Amino acid sequence: MWHIYCQRASGKVLFDMVCSHLNLIEGDYFGLEFQHRRKMSVRPKHTVLRFVVKFFPPDHAQLIEELTRYLFALQIKYDLATGRLPCNDASAALLVSHIIQSEIGDFEETQCRQHLLNHSYIPDQMALIDKIMEFHHKHMGHTPAESDFQLLEIARRLEMYGIRLHPAKDREGTKLSLAVAHTGILVFQGHTKINAFNWSKVRKLSFKRKRFLIKLRPDLSQSTYQDTLEFLMGSRDCCKVFWKICVEYHAFFRLFEEPKPKPKPIILSRGSSFRFSGRTQKQVIDYVKETEFKKIPFLRKHSKVHLFLIIRLVNKSSPAKNWKVHALHNVFYTQQIASCMSGERTDSPSKRNWKELALISAEDSAALRIQGNPTALQNGQEERPGLGAEEGRGTRPAGRQPTELLIMSHGLVNGQSQGDGCGQSPNGRQPSPLTSPLLNDMGAVRTDDEDEARRKRFPTDKAYFIAKELLTTERTYVKDLEVITSFQGMLEKEEATPDSLKTVILSNFDPLYKFHSGFLREVEQRLALWEGRSNAHIKGDYQRIGDVMQKNIQGLKQMTAALQKHSEVLLEVENACRASRKLEGLCCDFELQKVCYIPLNIFLLRPLHRLLHYKQILERLCKHYPPTHGDFRDCRAALADMSEVVSQLQGSMIKMENFQKLLELKKDLIGVDNLAVPGREFIRLGCLSKLSGKGLQQRMFFLFNDVLLYTSRGMTSTNQFKVHGKLPLRGMTIRESSDEWGVPHAFTLVGQRQSVVVAASSLSEMEKWMEDLKMAASLADKTNGPSSELLASSLSDIKTLEDSALEPESEDDLSASRTSLERQAPPRGNTTVHVCWHRNTSVSMLDFSIAVENQLSGNLLRKFKNSNGWQKLWVVFTNFSLFFYKTCQDDYPLASLPLLGYSATIPTESENIHKDYVFKLHFKSHVYYFRSESEYSFERWLEVIRSATVSSCRNPRRKDPHAF
Repeated sequence: MWHIYCQRASGKVLFDMVCSHLNLIEGDYFGLEFQHRRKMSVRPKHTVLRFVVKFFPPDHAQLIEELTRYLFALQIKYDLATGRLPCNDASAALLVSHIIQSEIGDFEETQCRQHLLNHSYIPDQMALIDKIMEFHHKHMGHTPAESDFQLLEIARRLEMYGIRLHPAKDREGTKLSLAVAHTGILVFQGHTKINAFNWSKVRKLSFKRKRFLIKLRPDLSQSTYQDTLEFLMGSRDCCKVFWKICVEYHAFFRLFEEPKPKPKPIILSRGSSFRFSGRTQKQVIDYVKETEFKKIPFLRKHSKVHLFLIIRLVNKSSPAKNWKVHALHNVFYTQQIASCMSGERTDSPSKRNWKELALISAEDSAALRIQGNPTALQNGQEERPGLGAEEGRGTRPAGRQPTELLIMSHGLVNGQSQGDGCGQSPNGRQPSPLTSPLLNDMGAVRTDDEDEARRKRFPTDKAYFIAKELLTTERTYVKDLEVITSFQGMLEKEEATPDSLKTVILSNFDPLYKFHSGFLREVEQRLALWEGRSNAHIKGDYQRIGDVMQKNIQGLKQMTAALQKHSEVLLEVENACRASRKLEGLCCDFELQKVCYIPLNIFLLRPLHRLLHYKQILERLCKHYPPTHGDFRDCRAALADMSEVVSQLQGSMIKMENFQKLLELKKDLIGVDNLAVPGREFIRLGCLSKLSGKGLQQRMFFLFNDVLLYTSRGMTSTNQFKVHGKLPLRGMTIRESSDEWGVPHAFTLVGQRQSVVVAASSLSEMEKWMEDLKMAASLADKTNGPSSELLASSLSDIKTLEDSALEPESEDDLSASRTSLERQAPPRGNTTVHVCWHRNTSVSMLDFSIAVENQLSGNLLRKFKNSNGWQKLWVVFTNFSLFFYKTCQDDYPLASLPLLGYSATIPTESENIHKDYVFKLHFKSHVYYFRSESEYSFERWLEVIRSATVSSCRNPRRKDPHAF
């Protein structure tokens, strides 16, 4: 329970505290409301505010966070229970089936029937129990998040979704109801919509006393035109409240940014000065996209711990004018079903009906002020109402009569105990993964004295730091091999695993893991001697690494034959997953584990990538040593052997990287089944704006050597991208057209059947796309590549270009197909594709190839922009991201930072970073400082990070210039 004493705070302060309490970023869709019976100024002694959905978007895929969708699902549950969301029996049964799947998990007949007998979700539920159970049986395997998504998907298609009726009459006295939605103003008779006025047709909204006026724009297509429509409402207050709701809905859904307030008149003012204040929907979406680090995931299991958020405003002396809370248009108590982190499924201890709990009246709500017995409500007991004014409260200054705000919670939010203040950020929000517990300002802080002592204790030769890079990256590599051996153990226990897959994994990875574990021990021992932990360093016998590498590369050469067959592993895994649905599910589940911090297919290619790293390290050593150095001969011999191994595996390595990327993209796309076909090669993916009749719309483009696909974020819980259309490259021409369309960085793709105009986010992005498109189109004309015909998946047929031009692509499209009720793929919200989508950038296959070569691990000191101390972290750079660990022994990262779109620079004098070897990462308002231990490591970190943050020009390096 929170006690906040405030006398002159505004309602916004209260609302911000609620959003902070819930750890809610997309709070702009919600609001606080109160309801009073007499429609008069609120001056009661006790006022209860409710946390409700305020704006209902047409597409819940626009709600980016799972917590937001969960709260929307709670609103739907309440509307169903109270009859505010009427629907036919089939829809009602289907909605309830998703609700109970979220609450109690997979279908079990006895448990399901008993649960429905004890809990009422809709009026007249008893008649539909069998139908509900029939639907529930079909939802096997759905997680609570997937169930919430399906619930919203069905609810948003109902005519009364998000509708709040306001009684009115027309000029003839006919009883009607008015409502407002994202599209405009609606007129209902009963629960039937009889008219709608789109925002584009409305010229002005106003009210005079009890009359609500809608002034329309002229319609030249109609012979009879009525300029103004008039409706009579119950009172002036009712009329004004509805007018304010309309103003807010119009601004939130139609405007790009918050409207600026008009200047106050000096002498007289006419009309209301009310204006919408807050972020618009576009600003909310942009803000969440630009927020770099994901918040703590909204973790739930099928637990029945209830959380109630009840806000009680207790005003002892001052009138309600000290609290400026806008009266909205809906009432309910928020019931949150959270989960314990331990997560065993438990039955609800509550013996009170959910509907009864939700419908507690304002007069009875004093019984919910549970202070001395926090389990009373959960056990179905009620505290004695009217607790004394001083019970359960802290002391307060004498002579003051403040307003008291109490927020009662029981249970968990996001898996975190709200009663425990540990790990909370100063503003009260639950910390995000990059601020808890690893990257907050708490923890070990390095001092200058420690740094100076360390520099004196350890060697300063560049060869030592090159050898240390070998050590740190080898530690990460052995950890990655442990992930593969864990995957191997899972496959061996599964009966569905083909013997061929078991054999190829066992024969490839077991010998590699044993070999590299021994190699790691030798490197650790050599570095320990080099650092002077024995007297051997005095003679200089161990200040070298070439002999260790030469010896072990000889052993690695003997495994070349096995490494040449390593590409078979990827093919075997893919074929086995296609043949067995169960095995495919196991692989997906394994990929969701914390240890699998990058895609599983990348782990399987790690042994081939590691050979490139050895070659680079040896090249740097040979470049550093003079020919007369004692270690030069061993390093040169080792480099010759490693170059021979790499040249033998080069061809299969390039093919497997392309195949791995096609398989990864297949998981991100909806509407394509046979993406990974022989001859198809990936070239570039990224975000472009497509020009259509509705203006510029953000789309994700995927360029291959035979076809260009354009997609949008699909309406599924997996955050996949739905294919809208395809452009074959054969015969395509590309021309710049910024002046033609008046759009910066625009260019036109002229295909054989249709032209498409797109715009890039910058000049450099436009140049990259045009260069790759021209080269790919030129090669497509000269070669016989794969057919550009892509088979449609079971979800939807891909339309031809002529059809796709007619396909509604805007957010107002309400006729999209429902998602499948079968088992869905795991959510994919952190892949490279999604990073490009959120940061409006692109990445090519060449960038992926360079990133494979530029992998790095080691300790860094990190500092936030406004923090003081430096905290030591173990950092791994791979797959365009930094992964943060507490120590190198940790099995999985605690946080990650995708680097696409970031800039890596050196701090300026004005930033007051008076340290050596410091570099800065910044993207918009996000700034992070990292400090390395030596000049060599500083240069290496900048080199590899810039390889991810700055796209390369077309200089293929180890790839054939005409690879695609």
